[in-house]
Amino acid sequence: MTTKISFLLNGDKISHWVKDHWTLLHLLREEMGLIGTKEGCGNGECGACTVIVDNLAVNSCLYLAIEADKKKVETIEGLASKDGTLHPLQQSFVDKGGIQCGFCSPGMIMSSKALLDENPDADQEEIKHALAGNICRCTGYVQILESVQAAKGQISGGDQK
Repeated sequence: MTTKISFLLNGDKISHWVKDHWTLLHLLREEMGLIGTKEGCGNGECGACTVIVDNLAVNSCLYLAIEADKKKVETIEGLASKDGTLHPLQQSFVDKGGIQCGFCSPGMIMSSKALLDENPDADQEEIKHALAGNICRCTGYVQILESVQAAKGQISGGDQK
């Protein structure tokens, strides 16, 4: 069975026919070509597929696409401004070495953005808690935490681009 859904995707109104069993990850990657959101485990354990739905970080591999109807969805592709200027979190990950192989980076950045949008003054423990569902095999997390800490001074909360 298919259902037509409409939602905001990175600020643009989208309508799309979806099969009832599709995950949001499948819709974004396979149907819409937004490959920044990664599939790691497919079980909600690694965080590579994290996107923001109505201001909450969610594992898109577990989130049914049909549930995105009438919601606001943000992916890593929507963070940079139209002129290509990176979001402060993206730039900080580059500057501080929070990106190694890059596979986990979109999920880490989206989890961090959801936290900082809600709490721009998050402390180290709050950042660790927000990233607890994201796994990285390369950095040992030190550079990732440093990246988020460095970016939070540049983000005043809300829909920072």
